Amino acid sequence: MKDDRNTLRLYDDLAWLWPIWGSPEDYADYCNHVTHVIREHADIPICSLLDIGCGGGKNVFNLKRNYHVTGLDLSPRMLELARQLNPECEFLHGDMRTFDLGRAFDAVLLDDAITYMATRADLRSAFSSAWRHLNPGGVMVVNPDDTKETFLQNRTVATPAGGARPAHVDVAFVENSFDPNTEDDYYEETMVYLIREHGELRVEVDRHILGLFAIDAWRAALAEVGFKIREETYAERGKEYVTFVCLKPR
Repeated sequence: MKDDRNTLRLYDDLAWLWPIWGSPEDYADYCNHVTHVIREHADIPICSLLDIGCGGGKNVFNLKRNYHVTGLDLSPRMLELARQLNPECEFLHGDMRTFDLGRAFDAVLLDDAITYMATRADLRSAFSSAWRHLNPGGVMVVNPDDTKETFLQNRTVATPAGGARPAHVDVAFVENSFDPNTEDDYYEETMVYLIREHGELRVEVDRHILGLFAIDAWRAALAEVGFKIREETYAERGKEYVTFVCLKPR
């Protein structure tokens, strides 16, 4: 879906903010969860992992301790950050709906980047791409930010800078989730960045259009591609997320 409301500045001119928005260590608990569910549900030994929508590479930073990790992302600026954080890993440019690397991996991770699939057709395309790049017996781990059942209208969260930042810079991040039409399959995530450089404030606004599907729509899309699905739960900051652990049968 093309939508002029999508600005996606966090992945372009404001990508320099990403290392400030939490440290790689903040992702360790989630990556331990991913490693656990892979170990529990895979039918083959897992040596290689493809992180689709890897962003700035914070998940890769933690997962590379257990796997040979390759990252894929649509944003060249985020890939630059990922390479700086993980110089020993391979990072590739690609669209999760259409990419073709010509090889397969033992496991695939699709974290919150999957939320940028704002139509059911795009959701299925992303799952089909992952299927093509997954070895039989391997698993894909998928974590949507929200489903229609868990979405909280007008949810607003403020987060202070938590990662490494220049001494003269301070940032606060404000996120607001709003669904203007509950009959469609997407919602608006508005991000406001309060940036102080040498004490001078500037305010930047960023808008992201994100997919919002009922949990049965997620299950149907995964099953249509051919995955055998298991569901686990991951809890963070008082919120529970569904984790789809998707086996590609041998």
